[in-house]
Amino acid sequence: TSSTESIAMIRILIAVLVLSLTEGLNVNPQSARGCSRRLRLSAKPISAISPPKSISYGEESRKFRRTVYSHDDWLRHRSPNRFLRNIMSIAKSGIYKNISSEVVAVTCVATLLVIWNMIVRKEVLSGPFTAMKFPMTAFTLSSPSLGLLLGFRTNQAYKRWDEARKNWGLNINRTRDLVRMGNAFYDKTGVSDQKRKEDLKRLSLCTWAFVRAMKRHLSPVEDEVDFKKEMHEKLQENQAEDIINAVHRPNRALHDLSMAIEALPMHFLRRNELHAAVTVFENTLGGSERLLTSPIPLFYSRHTARSLSCWLFLLPFGLYSSFSNTWNHIGLIPATAVISVFLLGIEELATQMEEPFTILPMQAFCDKIGNWCNEIVSWEDGDNGINTRAPSDHHSSLDLE
Repeated sequence: TSSTESIAMIRILIAVLVLSLTEGLNVNPQSARGCSRRLRLSAKPISAISPPKSISYGEESRKFRRTVYSHDDWLRHRSPNRFLRNIMSIAKSGIYKNISSEVVAVTCVATLLVIWNMIVRKEVLSGPFTAMKFPMTAFTLSSPSLGLLLGFRTNQAYKRWDEARKNWGLNINRTRDLVRMGNAFYDKTGVSDQKRKEDLKRLSLCTWAFVRAMKRHLSPVEDEVDFKKEMHEKLQENQAEDIINAVHRPNRALHDLSMAIEALPMHFLRRNELHAAVTVFENTLGGSERLLTSPIPLFYSRHTARSLSCWLFLLPFGLYSSFSNTWNHIGLIPATAVISVFLLGIEELATQMEEPFTILPMQAFCDKIGNWCNEIVSWEDGDNGINTRAPSDHHSSLDLE
């Protein structure tokens, strides 16, 4: 009979719902980022929750986003096959894995709604029960406000990433500039070649030590072992220990850099140009510390997450009537899942970009800075066959006539 078939179909949908809930709850508790993003769907203790199967899930996937593009990468980035490639990699996306529990929860609400209204419409239950649905007008009127919340949050998160990248761009530019000026301005009058090489090598290493200390200052504790190892490998033992034991390591590295500049024999006006680069380093360091310690105001982020969650949980009630042409409105379930993936994905993108340093390739920046600085100080006047006239004035005097 029709009633028996309906009851059987309801049992199948309930079984699917239970399986979806079980799969959706197998998430890493570390991926939750605040009360507004946590869904209390189970009474399981934390120890009973299975760890993620993929190492690229949540926080672990951030290390794989530290990309440095080359010409070949840009060719692949502009490839006509990029749309198909990106669609095929949806299941591997750390962004979508990170919002899987929220998507499952919203999809479960849609599934329960379809089951309940099916029961009511088939009159399986007796009593004053009615189908649950809302007018779509409420969602149409509220969607622009939700779009403004998500758009502003995403724009501000990208600005933070862009500022962090520009800070490191200034570091790259000014380190090369500083070492170049140190090499070019070095007054070799009365100085042996060995002494010159030692002074410029010290300048290069102190420059690298600052950016490496800044990278450690902005990175999680997992970078501590590599930081200490690199310090001991490249610097003298006492200098490495002083930087490692300093309360504020980048400041100590900048002090060493200033002392290395002061030890260079050159006119004091030229030396001041080198110190000006150190001031730029202080500015990039301070700007990066501000980004690390000051997130987008928490009340804004929480209000956006709460508004989006409530909007998505109630959305199936508004869309229910729109799927009347599908069997028992079952088309509502996949449609709700897709919409929740896209909208929650926008919020997740903003959350991932808000703290930019763990997705910036800072280690690659430090390695390149060290290599470039070492190369610059290895150059000498005349090694390309062109000799420059030696300076006639003593580096410590100033002729005003």
